[in-house]
Amino acid sequence: MRVVFTKGPGTSYDIAVHRAAGPALAPRNGPGGHPYLPHDLVHFLVEAEAGIALGVYGRLAAGDNGLFWPADPAERAKAARHRRSKRPRSSPRARADMARSEELAGLAVPVWELRRGLRETLPAYVKADALPPVVDRIVARLDTCADRWHALEPGDSLELTW
Repeated sequence: MRVVFTKGPGTSYDIAVHRAAGPALAPRNGPGGHPYLPHDLVHFLVEAEAGIALGVYGRLAAGDNGLFWPADPAERAKAARHRRSKRPRSSPRARADMARSEELAGLAVPVWELRRGLRETLPAYVKADALPPVVDRIVARLDTCADRWHALEPGDSLELTW
């Protein structure tokens, strides 16, 4: 699966997902907010580095639409009907993987910001002496992509493979 993050003005961005399983997805806007590390890019790097199989990107690769809509209007209508139906909740493993992705993102970003001099202290919930070892690997991945992202002009893209 290819995921394309396209920089917009300010801290805005778009995400396009090109995958083998499931319907083609329409690009969507990301929540923005960080000049170096777009939220969805952080989750991509966290999930890839931590081997999170049922986070946002693993589920997309497996054919789930996640927060995206199918590009084809007929597929979009089908997906909307499916969302309104009483489909079973996600599995405990999927919920655990999503929670793990959020937890690791919440730890890794402030650690990265501290190491880059973008903050002076860690938030109280981040205990530097009790970080899981994967956080250092995630921070290294964030470091690799952050400058590349920051250097892009609006309209330019960063493409990653899942």
